[in-house]
Amino acid sequence: MVRSCLVVRAEVPEIGDRAGFDRWYATDRLPRAIEVFGAERGWRCWSRTDPAMHSAYYEFADVATAQKLLGSDAIKPLIDEFDRIWGERVIRSFEVLEIVQDFGE
Repeated sequence: MVRSCLVVRAEVPEIGDRAGFDRWYATDRLPRAIEVFGAERGWRCWSRTDPAMHSAYYEFADVATAQKLLGSDAIKPLIDEFDRIWGERVIRSFEVLEIVQDFGE
């Protein structure tokens, strides 16, 4: 099987929103999304080249599982919550990546 990641990228342009976003993602969003998605693991990063960019990665055993999440009933409540809390202040995008090579393990 080909492993995959669902990547959620968020642009947090207001420096005043960054601390709140970071805290919310660390304590609520990442653990909850891992559970709701059934991801094997998850991690997140702040860009060092563009301080407004935040990325969260959710790893799955296969591409089909990650692709099924997009537009699924499972992801809708998380999208609604994100929109309610962050509105138009934070722009978000989703991407499914196929892991084609991994020397780490």
